[in-house]
Amino acid sequence: MTLTSWNRLADTCVLLDGFHALKHAVRFGAEVPVAVAVDREAALALAEELAPDVRETLDALLTEVPEPTYASLVPRPHPTAVAALAVRPSRAANLEKLAHPSRSAPVVVLDNPRNLGNAGAVIRLAAGFGATGVVTTGTLDPWHPTVVRGGAGLHFATAVERLDVAELPPGPVFALDPEGGDIRGIELPDDAVLAFGSERSGLSAELRARADHLVALPMRPQVSSYNLATSVAMTLYHWSLGGGV
Repeated sequence: MTLTSWNRLADTCVLLDGFHALKHAVRFGAEVPVAVAVDREAALALAEELAPDVRETLDALLTEVPEPTYASLVPRPHPTAVAALAVRPSRAANLEKLAHPSRSAPVVVLDNPRNLGNAGAVIRLAAGFGATGVVTTGTLDPWHPTVVRGGAGLHFATAVERLDVAELPPGPVFALDPEGGDIRGIELPDDAVLAFGSERSGLSAELRARADHLVALPMRPQVSSYNLATSVAMTLYHWSLGGGV
């Protein structure tokens, strides 16, 4: 019955690849219709150790399957040998959160990102800082299984959507750019839209034109750039100094 359910839901649900992705998804209210583990007792012991708040839920969810069966369900087996499918949050509900007129935390925008792992790391950071959400522009799917794996299931703790630049949520756009003003002298408001260019080419012309402010992170001369997730972390930390999180 478990495999029948998995095959029926796989094309429409989000793959939760590994114990930590499942743990976070459950913790933040995801609907998980099917979950499997190669060693059910080991997975529950891990829950008892690391996430006792969700152990009872996982006990009701997890079905033990043979290792070959588990391996056939995921693109790359996770060390915890746990996988699940979750219902993707409503796009309409996410867009409503992103566009809320009195947001209490910024929205992070990744402009034409290219690296799936970097996008996942940013979503994990945004969830940790309590950001309202993460928006991507361009072709990268922010709900790709590799992004969800990199985000450790924390897509369910924030609003994650792909939009065109013209569709960005309301609020002052602070775009990170080497030519901008030093961020240390700038206060980032709670309703800010924080935009970061792609790992290779920086901000697109369209996003740059949409920006209200260009800001730059402090950087030693002759160092060309920071990793995307590092840039987001530094910027969200700067925002949090004003009282966020």
